[in-house]
Amino acid sequence: MGVPSDDVVVIQAPEMAGKPSVITISCPDKTGLGCDLCRVILFFGLSIVRGDVSTDGKWCYIVFWVEETGGRPTRWGLLKKRLLAACPAVSAASGLYNYCYRPQELMVEEQPPQVFLLKFSSSDRMGLLHDVTQVLSELELTIRRVKVSTTPDGRVMDLFFISDTRELLHTKRRKEEACEKLRAVLGDSMTNCEIEPANSQIIVCLKASPFLPPAITEELFNLELSEELPVGSPFSLNNPSVTMDNSLSPSHTLIQILGRDHKGLLYDVMRTLKDYNVQICYGRFHSSQDGRCEIDLFVMQMDGKKIIDQSKQRALCSHLRMELFRPLQVTVVSRGPDMELLVANPIELSGKGRPLVFYDITLALKILQIRIFLAEIGRHVVGDREWEVYRILLCDDFKLRASQNKIIEGVTKMLMGWE
Repeated sequence: MGVPSDDVVVIQAPEMAGKPSVITISCPDKTGLGCDLCRVILFFGLSIVRGDVSTDGKWCYIVFWVEETGGRPTRWGLLKKRLLAACPAVSAASGLYNYCYRPQELMVEEQPPQVFLLKFSSSDRMGLLHDVTQVLSELELTIRRVKVSTTPDGRVMDLFFISDTRELLHTKRRKEEACEKLRAVLGDSMTNCEIEPANSQIIVCLKASPFLPPAITEELFNLELSEELPVGSPFSLNNPSVTMDNSLSPSHTLIQILGRDHKGLLYDVMRTLKDYNVQICYGRFHSSQDGRCEIDLFVMQMDGKKIIDQSKQRALCSHLRMELFRPLQVTVVSRGPDMELLVANPIELSGKGRPLVFYDITLALKILQIRIFLAEIGRHVVGDREWEVYRILLCDDFKLRASQNKIIEGVTKMLMGWE
């Protein structure tokens, strides 16, 4: 431990068909590194089936066993590049004695990405919004906000506020690449593809707003763990357990987690610990074939001490249980004769959130053969947390395709990766 590897990120192909690929990361440590790495892996559509994490406070060694899901081919070279970008520079480790006790040494303030406005129009069809979302995802263009509406003559007006992971969207070549990829999917019906920097007024609108209609807050943010779930609820088999133990290590608190596995579970755990400023010094994660997971984490606070305070223990355990029980909120509500799908995605204190949520929502609706009439994404502060809220007004033929409960079930299972 503490000796740099020649390669910070190494990806090994499976030894045989049906076996997972192995991602090995050896780099300087920082609080929240595990969260950042898990977010990248989740963005590439990979499922972590096993993980080992260890650190001496200055250097960390992480191994993830991952499997491809959803039938999307993995761009392994690009994945390695994105994982490298998430790791602190190797030179950052020089001169540090113990990062667990000196966290400020590697805390680097991230600059917010430049936001662009993508505008285009096309003929409406089933699954159109998902196809557009897939193209943007493949281009590594992150959707910050979207407003999509359908006109009476069957045209769709699309406004996407996006940022570019590659930071090249200001160039003519990158803009042309994006429009050409969209035109290849949408065909000749697409018109007026324009990409321009968002002005300051638009950027202000992208920031979290405390104003969310009370009806939506009440319908969507029922965050209490309920022992009586509706019959057939996708969460009915989910009964997570989170415990803490300070007796097994003189300097670490052991957090043990048992529960049903879901897509992005390790990311949900890691981002919760990151927001609580809890440092993982050693950890193991395992997902079994029956869909259950086990996680053991030896952690400490930023001051290098155990988590002794009982109120902090209860708050952290409660938060972790909620992330295992229901990391995203999903519901369908009546809007007069129409139906609106509501999904809420929690945002990290760093301002980042779970990737590909809009991709999964639109894919689920495409499979259910439900068209989207209007879609909006916005960030709102509810209680003491920031959420990314997806409001999707369904076309009036949804009743012919699926019931309200079937829509909730289909979207939830897609987001959670449950068959």
